[in-house]
Amino acid sequence: MHYVILRDDDTNALTPVNRLEKLYRPFLDRGLPVNLAVIPEVRLDARRPDGGIEGFLPGGHRPSAGTRRMEENPTLVAYLRANSGYHVAQHGCFHDCFEFDRVGQKAATHLMERGARRLHEAGFERPHAFVAPHDRFSRSGLAAAARRFEVVSTGWFELGRQPLAWWPHYSWKKARRAPHWQVGRTTLLSHPGCLLSRARAPETILPAIRRQVEGQRLTVLVTHWWEYFDAGQPVSAFVDVLHETADYLANTPNLRVISFGELARGGAPLS
Repeated sequence: MHYVILRDDDTNALTPVNRLEKLYRPFLDRGLPVNLAVIPEVRLDARRPDGGIEGFLPGGHRPSAGTRRMEENPTLVAYLRANSGYHVAQHGCFHDCFEFDRVGQKAATHLMERGARRLHEAGFERPHAFVAPHDRFSRSGLAAAARRFEVVSTGWFELGRQPLAWWPHYSWKKARRAPHWQVGRTTLLSHPGCLLSRARAPETILPAIRRQVEGQRLTVLVTHWWEYFDAGQPVSAFVDVLHETADYLANTPNLRVISFGELARGGAPLS
């Protein structure tokens, strides 16, 4: 049996409901869980590492000081809670650039607690999983995430960013060439890059997903909802690939799509 976790990053209080509905209705109708990495209190002038405005802020949005909490968009919150196929993971706190790559343990813990409080205020259950903005952790940030969450999902792991006490576990993972590993009660997941990305030619995406899924026991597929739209309009070729992926995931024998929560409950082996 092969397992897939679909992770969509960057849902926030400014995300239009109709965009998530456009992308994920085929998944929800097939009973395929969609893990949304939700920004609890989005920064209204959030920047990419290159200094540009983040793509998850609306087109025409004028960057400004301040933040917007998830509970300030009751329409979005109601939509997510009404569709049980959505599963919320915590995606940082404000989504500042490299938010958990530049902080010590005390600051990381404060940000995680603030983000968790914002999700609770919006009515969401405590997330099982944490995703750092830009998939980057400092050593202290990673240790803080592992203390609070059952699952940490990121791009890759580097020895220099591991708590020293984890080094034997990390060395064993490297020796086995395992993409995923465990420290204490926390499962640490890597992913093979953003296979579902507009940076890739549409005709290459699904074949790449097939190869990845068939090549290992558990695959985390990462995408970003805002990449599927251009000036508010869906990019048909890219949306079509996402929906073809839903068909593949739903109709392939010996393949299951699971949530982070199911993994945390022991619902799938790591290798």
